[in-house]
Amino acid sequence: MAFIKEESEDVKIEETFRVKHEQTDLMALKEESQELNEIEEKDQCDKQNDLITEKKSFSCSQTENTLRKRANGSYLTCQQCGKSFTRKGHLKVHMRIHTGEKPHTCLQCGISFTQEVILNRHVRIHTGEKPFTCKLCGNSFSREGSLKSHMRIHTGEKPYICPQCGKCFTQKGHLESHMRSHTGEKPFTCKLCGNSFIQKGSLKSHMRIHTGEKPFTCKLCENSFNRKASLKSHMRIHTGEQPFTCPQCGKSFTHKPTFNNHMRIHTGEKPFSCKLCGKGFIRKASLKNHVRTHTGEQPFTCPQCGRGFTYKTTFNAHMRIHTGEQPYTCPKCGRSFRQKPTFNAHMRIHTGEQPYTCPKCGRSFRQKTTLNTHMRVHTGEKPFTCQQCGKSFTENGNLKKHMRIHTGEKPFTCD
Repeated sequence: MAFIKEESEDVKIEETFRVKHEQTDLMALKEESQELNEIEEKDQCDKQNDLITEKKSFSCSQTENTLRKRANGSYLTCQQCGKSFTRKGHLKVHMRIHTGEKPHTCLQCGISFTQEVILNRHVRIHTGEKPFTCKLCGNSFSREGSLKSHMRIHTGEKPYICPQCGKCFTQKGHLESHMRSHTGEKPFTCKLCGNSFIQKGSLKSHMRIHTGEKPFTCKLCENSFNRKASLKSHMRIHTGEQPFTCPQCGKSFTHKPTFNNHMRIHTGEKPFSCKLCGKGFIRKASLKNHVRTHTGEQPFTCPQCGRGFTYKTTFNAHMRIHTGEQPYTCPKCGRSFRQKPTFNAHMRIHTGEQPYTCPKCGRSFRQKTTLNTHMRVHTGEKPFTCQQCGKSFTENGNLKKHMRIHTGEKPFTCD
């Protein structure tokens, strides 16, 4: 029902936005033309026994005397666009699309319209009247067309089909927006920064970045957001809702992007690749951090000692050296740690957990670094080399011990 409500609200917002731009938006003219079509169709149903034997033409400059009529009806044709009508009044209303005449004006806001029926529909924005009610869920609408679109949510009907990928939609407008993903068309452009968008709503949301407007406010903590979807996602922090569940391991997530990133652990997909070394990553942020190892960029600088860091997490951990903060405390022995990975590794001493297993011999370890060191036994890798004699070692600690042979250092004294 939440989804239904959300789609209903979207329909209402779109309606309000369209009406407010009636004077300048060409789509309004199209809707007015469609309104006439609907009226024409009803007239033809009422007169379905009438025989229409010949099309007639009508010129805006001609008088009534130039109209040739048959006994049982005729077609009146607009000389500008070729559209035909069965009634003179309908052609007269249609001509306002070409002339720009808008004789029906709203007394409350001053917006003008070509047809009285569209003015009446507009007035409902001011009065709040919603005469069209869904019998299934009780949602109400100011327009009959909005109710018809809404009903497809209940029926599951999706009459608008993409000819390229076969995806189906409940509304024609949604299909039109979707088609731009195939064509690459982005007709809505920001006048401030030049960014372009497929949907008008996306441009509207983007503009709030420039204006700083955050119209969606959380009623529980008063945090504000520039997008409705962001507020909806935020609310799960308060409710504890985790609607996205992994079908493979059962782990649940609050946000869909986090869930998508998690699924790549199971699939092995790494869509973000480094152009310099080819290494792949599950998350875009991980790739961004990795690139700094090539560029040498260290955007996080300690204000106390001036040391620079590639990663924010490393910077945060470093700052605790200055502050003395140790936020991670062991509930078993009370020992505290500056970094969460160190704390997690310590907890395994109490639990006995050894999650890192050697694929060669099956031996398990508490820490990943210990496994990495162990793997060198199998690979024969010795990355730590003495600069003086060239001897190599599997561990840095062994190299340090070896260096004392060259330096003559004897740090251990007999008491």
